[in-house]
Amino acid sequence: MPKKSVKINVVKPDLRVVEKPKTTAYNDIDLNNWKLYSHIKTGSLWEFASRDKTNGHSYDYHGNFIPQIATQLFERFTKKNDIILDMFFGSGTSGIEALNMKRRCIGVELKQDMVDYVSDKFTKKELVTDVNIIQGDSASDIIKDKVKARLEIMGKEKAQFCILHPPYDDIIKFSDKKEDLSNCSTTEEFYDLFERVAKNAYDLLEKGRFAALIIGDEYKNSRVVPLGFECMKRMENAGFITKAIVVKNVTGNEKAKGRQANLWRYRALAGGFNIFEHEYIMTFYKA
Repeated sequence: MPKKSVKINVVKPDLRVVEKPKTTAYNDIDLNNWKLYSHIKTGSLWEFASRDKTNGHSYDYHGNFIPQIATQLFERFTKKNDIILDMFFGSGTSGIEALNMKRRCIGVELKQDMVDYVSDKFTKKELVTDVNIIQGDSASDIIKDKVKARLEIMGKEKAQFCILHPPYDDIIKFSDKKEDLSNCSTTEEFYDLFERVAKNAYDLLEKGRFAALIIGDEYKNSRVVPLGFECMKRMENAGFITKAIVVKNVTGNEKAKGRQANLWRYRALAGGFNIFEHEYIMTFYKA
């Protein structure tokens, strides 16, 4: 009898080349798969229905920005393990979100009691390896040396991203310290002091990286004071190049106005002004 032929299935190796991620020098976004990043906002209007209160975030300090801003900025302008320098650390939103996103953070905070309070939000290990909080004046010369010392401990010469969220002039008094920008005697003094902070941020930032300014305007003496655009000019005076101006709604950050909406509406109708429902997120580049 003739021998039966035996069919052997040969599995051929997959010779397709796996495409390497295509990223920029300042983030981990794979541009080969850019459609997967629909959650990243690239428009100039950012709207958020409410404040994120998960993953360690809470609204425990009046005037802190919503965590979603940090999430957007950090994914867009930083890589994992990068160091984010926050010149007005406040209640620690930047540090919390940096840890959530596997980044690191150095925060400068003027008030010692706030430093002590915020430090309790992190473990002792995190405060050594991932989040460094420095008590000091972000407009002073000495703060640069303190930040440089922390950067050296963390293995970097410069920060990879800077974030600045100053007081909006004297709308809210954050302390009784004369160095506090909210205690400036005039708005011009506020601008000058802010420019010194901007210059420190510029000097401490790595070339080819980005910074962000979060600020709103104010209404004083029956007129609008455009804090945002003047502070933008001061950032440019420090050496930064303006890259984008984003308008963001203030939903979830205006408790008082939310409770007294009708009163504010009456005042607007009677006084001929409009109620602020936005603030700015301005991004800058260091060439």
